[in-house]
Amino acid sequence: MNRARPILIAIGVLLALTGLLWIGQGLGYIRWPQESFMLGQGEWADRGAFVAIAGLVLILVARRLPRRR
Repeated sequence: MNRARPILIAIGVLLALTGLLWIGQGLGYIRWPQESFMLGQGEWADRGAFVAIAGLVLILVARRLPRRR
């Protein structure tokens, strides 16, 4: 259980960043090539929001775990 906290925080950060990337693509701030699989912009913004929130929740849960000594 000592190693769970940093691992969960790292996974949470990766999820949050991935979600923000998808939100940026969905809102049109990030341009992808025309042959990209990420063409349904509204769908990717919704999925990105879900993934980003899941990452932030994971970070909050990991912060509640006891620190490693």
